[in-house]
Amino acid sequence: MKDMLPTADIQNQIIDAFTFRHACKVFDPDAKIPEDQFATILEAARLSPSSFGMEPWQLLILDSPDKRELFRDFTWGANGAANGSEGQLRTASHFGIFLAHTGATMKYDAPYINTHLKEVKDLPEEVIAFYDTAYRKFQEQDFGLLTSEQIAEWSARQVYIALGNMMTSAALMGIDSCPIEGFELAPAQAVLQEHFGVDPAEYKPAVMVAFGYRAADPVHPKTRRPLDMIIRRV
Repeated sequence: MKDMLPTADIQNQIIDAFTFRHACKVFDPDAKIPEDQFATILEAARLSPSSFGMEPWQLLILDSPDKRELFRDFTWGANGAANGSEGQLRTASHFGIFLAHTGATMKYDAPYINTHLKEVKDLPEEVIAFYDTAYRKFQEQDFGLLTSEQIAEWSARQVYIALGNMMTSAALMGIDSCPIEGFELAPAQAVLQEHFGVDPAEYKPAVMVAFGYRAADPVHPKTRRPLDMIIRRV
């Protein structure tokens, strides 16, 4: 196992990537991410872990500028209103919306669960039976995920694992990104339903994300609390 530990070079690459990454507000609209590199970012999301391995999310990629414009009026975190720019919606190379599953698919007795365990995880019946019992206990007793809304919020927590892995993978390749929570939920759901056929009973938009190449370097250096303020070792 000792031989499998990260080398100094890999450690430096990781820290350099996190130092490089920032919440990019304006991208170079003429700089497009090569599709093979964006495919790697998508694969990082697909391979990300999730609670019980349920993968309770979908990712909608808005390739069309016209489709992005549908969200412009109410996506204040990406329309440039805060800085007088075109924002990420009009400048990002790639723009996505993570959709978190609700109780319609993620409640312990939803048909989706059994299908996922059988067809995706390829588990034998005796293991599925264990999952059924453990997952129901997890929802009803351990975490109190009793309503569809509570389950959607749990799903959103899984989304952020995939989101973080996508942004880190992008940074390792010198690609900028920005997570975006600055949008109005109700109109976003309405647009998703009307124009993309997304059933609001099954999915709730959790977060948006933009990828591309920065138009300019950040004005301010990255600031974070020191380790001794955030880590407690006992």
